Amino acid sequence: MDDRKLLEGIRSLIGEAETADDCAMFALGDGRILVSSTDMLHETTDFPQGMTEFEMGWMSVAVTLSDIASTGASPLQVLVAVGLDRPERLLPFMEGAVACAKTFGASVSGGDIDSHQELTAVTTAFGIVPEENYCRRSAARVGDAVCITGIPGRAQAALDGREEYRKYLLTPEPQVAAGQEIARCGAHAMMDISDGLVISLYDIADASSVGLVLDEASFPLFEPTEYAKTCFLFGGGDFGLLFTAPDSVLAEISAEFTVIGRVTAGDSVVLEGDILPRKGYAHVWGDAGN
Repeated sequence: MDDRKLLEGIRSLIGEAETADDCAMFALGDGRILVSSTDMLHETTDFPQGMTEFEMGWMSVAVTLSDIASTGASPLQVLVAVGLDRPERLLPFMEGAVACAKTFGASVSGGDIDSHQELTAVTTAFGIVPEENYCRRSAARVGDAVCITGIPGRAQAALDGREEYRKYLLTPEPQVAAGQEIARCGAHAMMDISDGLVISLYDIADASSVGLVLDEASFPLFEPTEYAKTCFLFGGGDFGLLFTAPDSVLAEISAEFTVIGRVTAGDSVVLEGDILPRKGYAHVWGDAGN
């Protein structure tokens, strides 16, 4: 069982809408929405070997700010809770966390410290977005272009030992400014692709009750190989944005992006006539096939 299947068992307790996105939302009543998101990272399962504490702190904040960015929001505040196996690791970890938050317009404003068997971090971030710009996964429409920012696959290549791509894995950059602009210009749906492109496409397909057809010729691969295409489709750890928008909106967006397909009727993600498997990064308990 993976985390997506596990989530299905608690949707009825929390609500379908409340579990449809990475971010929670709260209407402030003044035309703005408060968005929040939280993530937990463990050293043995989430931090690649060889990372410094500074890089761990940066990544911990980046993963949560990426969720905030995917709604079109401006990040405000990050709370950081750290479980430590050795107390001397706290300072460099927090130096990385604070550096990432400041780089993308937020501040670290509190948290918690505890003892733990391994370094574990929980980051919670808050942001503000005008109601008319707020993006979710559930508003993709048939006919929309399917677009991405960045070049997915480089983080997976680094995880596989390609040292030239290591910075994309260890110090990812959440696309905060691009997310705000894409949302402001009128994108219909948006999310980040940290779990992998194809699994994220299925997240949008499920939430919006649509299908998606990809155009392989348009893929921005980091190299012209089958390996790069596999990393592009299924590799995790990238922090680009996946969004859908009508063609009229695309002309208004100055941020760099690539059109990789179209939203269609149906419920699958299709490439060259074949339905792609629901593969991507997931936390797994026991047999993933169950």
